[in-house]
Amino acid sequence: MSDRGQASIELLATVPLVVIAGVVCLQLLAAGYALTLADGAAEAGAVALASDLPPEPAVDAALPGWADERVELERDGGRVTVRVRPPSPLAAIGRALEVSSAAWVRRPAGGGS
Repeated sequence: MSDRGQASIELLATVPLVVIAGVVCLQLLAAGYALTLADGAAEAGAVALASDLPPEPAVDAALPGWADERVELERDGGRVTVRVRPPSPLAAIGRALEVSSAAWVRRPAGGGS
């Protein structure tokens, strides 16, 4: 009986650790996914600039709906920088894991087509 009770206590003690480890892994995966999204959005914004279009609609179209309130866009000449906060159960963690990506475009000297 004593061994069986000991095993139950050990199981109960490890369950929270396994859950915490799983949440940390999922949070890191979300941050990596957000970086991939930021890369694509920055590139879409730069392509829009190269086409003499505003980058904001292109960046918005390149991101999923959950990112609408979690994205910041900066434009400096031909450089487009996109910052995305990954989804997180705690807002502070999302802010700490914010990722950014930049793309740059130089238009031809003739000004385009």
